[in-house]
Amino acid sequence: MTILMISHYAGAPQYGMEFRSYYMAREWVAMGHRVMIVGSAFSHLRKQQPAAGRETIDGIEYLWLPARSYEGNGAARALSMFRFVWQVYRNMQLWDDLRPDMVIASSVYTFDIYPCRRIARRNHARLVYEVHDLWPLSPMVIGHYSRWHPFIWLLQRGENYAYRHCDMVVSILDKAFPHMQRHGLSADRFCCIPNGFRKEEWSPMSGQTLLPEKHTTLLNQLKEQGCTIVGFAGGHTQSTAMHVLVEAANLLRTRHDIAFVLVGQGPQKEELIALARMHQLDNIHFLPPVEKRAIPELLDRFDICYAGGVHSILHQYGTSFNKITDYMVAGKPIVNSVDEPGSMIERVGCGLQVAAERPDQVAKAVAQLADMPEAERTAMGILGRDYALQNLEYKTLAQRFIDAVVK
Repeated sequence: MTILMISHYAGAPQYGMEFRSYYMAREWVAMGHRVMIVGSAFSHLRKQQPAAGRETIDGIEYLWLPARSYEGNGAARALSMFRFVWQVYRNMQLWDDLRPDMVIASSVYTFDIYPCRRIARRNHARLVYEVHDLWPLSPMVIGHYSRWHPFIWLLQRGENYAYRHCDMVVSILDKAFPHMQRHGLSADRFCCIPNGFRKEEWSPMSGQTLLPEKHTTLLNQLKEQGCTIVGFAGGHTQSTAMHVLVEAANLLRTRHDIAFVLVGQGPQKEELIALARMHQLDNIHFLPPVEKRAIPELLDRFDICYAGGVHSILHQYGTSFNKITDYMVAGKPIVNSVDEPGSMIERVGCGLQVAAERPDQVAKAVAQLADMPEAERTAMGILGRDYALQNLEYKTLAQRFIDAVVK
């Protein structure tokens, strides 16, 4: 089978985020399929930008379409979307020469569904609309846009068009179908395939450490002091609600057997450090980010892992945070402070679910896990790891994707 994935923000290991398209494509190539990913030569998510043109990475054919750089989420970013879609249209003969059997529209925003449907019809291919976030609902909620805003109106037309005309919707959000149904999708064309992990990236390093000395020194000291380490690894951003964890640390300041370690970088980091200083906390520590290969070793040093989010109606449609998957694979119990009913954490039993932006509930959950017998806490983490190994490996998810579309 030949698979064409149109994914504006597609990434790769040497370039950075986002990685889902790469991981799925790598597994499809291993299955014997031919895969081409079409992405933009510029994305605000990447740490390094590729050169425009063709490139092969781990057997995946990439085509990077020329793009101008932009900053923020304003008009320049919107213009980059229209420019990218127009270039997909302009290369119609190239897609005809490729003769895809499956065409995947996977660019987060909804505009790429139009050229993708045209490509699919010209080649008698299956058309898949992959949903990462619900657009235009997400920019409406986060950016407080009216549904009558011209950009939102165009996005909504694209979403409605996608649900009416695609052969299958593959969503990372497990509770999104009711929303999609209201916009024209039938139940037989919906499939949830969340984000996952590559087993090879979690192979032990046979005694070799990838953690910086600063990290190993602090974590060793905390262990020697008999502390239960509550850890977070990821972006210190407004969306991850890290201030909640700092406030929870303040509520537990008299628990000298509990230490909080926040690893990462982001626009909120200095503000979080200032908040900890204001409370005069000595039970919370901030460390720089580590390379992706060191994440398994880092998480292995934690006893409890934290994930959080701000209050948002978007979370009622489901979440698929990469860090949650990482925490589960690491076999660590999780405190998940997100407004998501029936979350995977609850279903699997691998942690405690609390309301978003409630430091008191986070502190209570942390104390509850810290006071558990270690064997009981370990068993909770193993539930998450077993579930991830059985259901969330990209090899399994890639096959589920093919099975859902070709049935």
